[in-house]
Amino acid sequence: MKLPLPLRPAFSLTLLCLLALIPQTRADDSAAKPLLTDPKLVSPSSTQVTLAPSEDPAAKGLVVSIKPGKDGYPGLSLKPEKSTFDLSAFGHVEAKLTNTGPKPITLTLRVDNAGDWRDNPNNAEMLSLKPGASGTVSVIFGHSFGHKPAYKLKPSAITSILLFSGKSDTPISFRVESITAAGLPGEKPPVDPNSIRTKPTGGILLGNDVKIDPAKQLDSPKGAKAELVDRALRITFPAGKADVSAAFKPSTGRWDLSENLQVRVKLRNVGQTALTPRLRFESNTGPSDWATTSAPLAPNTESEIVIPFAAASLWTGEKGAGGKYSSHVTSAITFSTAKPQDPKAGAPGEHVLLVTSIKAELPSAQIPDWLGKRPPIDGEWTQSFNDDFEGNAIDTTKWRFLGENHWDKTSHFSKDNTTVANGVAKIRFEKKRGFHNDDPKRHQTNYATGYLDTLDKFAQRYGYFEARMKLPRSPGLWPAFWMMPDRGAGSKSRQSTSDGGMEFDIMEHLTRWGPCRYNIAQHWDGYGKDHKSTGTDNIYFTPDKDGFITAGMLWTPGELVYYANGQEVARWKNPRVANVPGLMMFTLPMGGWDNDDLDDAKLPDEFQIDYVRVWQRKDLAADKAPAK
Repeated sequence: MKLPLPLRPAFSLTLLCLLALIPQTRADDSAAKPLLTDPKLVSPSSTQVTLAPSEDPAAKGLVVSIKPGKDGYPGLSLKPEKSTFDLSAFGHVEAKLTNTGPKPITLTLRVDNAGDWRDNPNNAEMLSLKPGASGTVSVIFGHSFGHKPAYKLKPSAITSILLFSGKSDTPISFRVESITAAGLPGEKPPVDPNSIRTKPTGGILLGNDVKIDPAKQLDSPKGAKAELVDRALRITFPAGKADVSAAFKPSTGRWDLSENLQVRVKLRNVGQTALTPRLRFESNTGPSDWATTSAPLAPNTESEIVIPFAAASLWTGEKGAGGKYSSHVTSAITFSTAKPQDPKAGAPGEHVLLVTSIKAELPSAQIPDWLGKRPPIDGEWTQSFNDDFEGNAIDTTKWRFLGENHWDKTSHFSKDNTTVANGVAKIRFEKKRGFHNDDPKRHQTNYATGYLDTLDKFAQRYGYFEARMKLPRSPGLWPAFWMMPDRGAGSKSRQSTSDGGMEFDIMEHLTRWGPCRYNIAQHWDGYGKDHKSTGTDNIYFTPDKDGFITAGMLWTPGELVYYANGQEVARWKNPRVANVPGLMMFTLPMGGWDNDDLDDAKLPDEFQIDYVRVWQRKDLAADKAPAK
């Protein structure tokens, strides 16, 4: 995250005696080193900022007041007396802060080394405070934003310590009670138990020799009783109570079921009355749909229930459609019964269920015959673009392989990282220092990646767009097949998503999600304050026999329909659907909004593209796009 700060030396003389009044050590850490001690070392980072001693004798410290304005990161800068701070005897820097303003604020503490800003030579953490609230923000060396592994900061060569807010249209005020270096060298951040993810061996959550810890894994938050009986779960639903449930959880953290698409549960009714069991997953982002039996389960009768990861309802842009469940952060399986008013509820009375097996599965892909041969709906279609990537080089009459990287300042584009072999195009992400676009006049980064787009080669308004791809598996990568507006050379708003233009994310994947899930989205009205978007990151699919996904988008006036391996997975009907031609793009940056950190040991990795095909329908081709 790049957070440039203009550092201006304007500093109030009223602070000359202030810093001696600020407590700089903690009662529980006598080894802490105070850093905010010399007024000559502290300065506002913006003309919007003023610094003054607290006038409250019971709340000593440095009051930072920030006026509304255009500066993005107003705050203060703490510089060393010499060239650097040597904090090699410590593990972190921390700041104790109080929000003295009337509104909630978010403050960032950043610790810098010297270096090229493109390499982000700093570590940072954020702290949100309600009005009047106090808190401590700590930057552990080598970690940033949630204590995730980040730039390997050199504690012996700290060039500055920055404390700032974001841009605001209202005044901001906070008090700095102390800034100190503390902890031991090599300090590791505390582990959040909920961040731990476990992949069940063989997909088995219950059964065989899997050990269950009832105290940690069985929960009865809504009245049902769950217990372990001979390696099976016995769940009792008391009579006369509606909407009761019990949960089966991981022993710690979350289950990572990202290699699968459904879970099969074997169970038996061991009670005296018929019942209709209902099961669903819980996750960090929300639950799955309920799954149930087709009819009430009679006493002493066995059955199986399959809980699919994909929602039963397609995503349509309507609230609740498309599902919220995320398989890589599964927090529990909930067991309940059909509600009494449900015709399938079974007989009244106490219900007892014995669950003997829970296993995650990956079903075989069902590929329709039309996939790759034609669009999914009837019409007078003509193929307008096709590349099967034959030969041994990118066809430059169809593609560019260099351009601007707007998404990832950690990597650069290189022609060597987009290749063709054996009928497949490969975009490779690897750790290799080099210049962007292989141009010595451009900036350098430590990671190389490839790129494809059809700018000045191909653009089309409406039609069916399809690509067959194999996704990378290394942590932290962000492959995508997408489209941007293209009004043609000479247009002042050539690629603007305003005025009828739109970004289409046909297949956008984060490797943290595993090989069976991706995102679709639409973005319009620019990327600033007027930006709008809609979509879903819960597109689940079964890879084909070769591990590929074929993603397609049918674009007609006022409507978009998305397909995964020939199955319709999303449909959005809206007058705002783009009416401006679009070009195609394939990118492989790092990052994304819900991803793991890069792991150099698992690089290089590749995003493979088997083919790209586009069709145009005769009646849509005759409908000319508006000129801009």
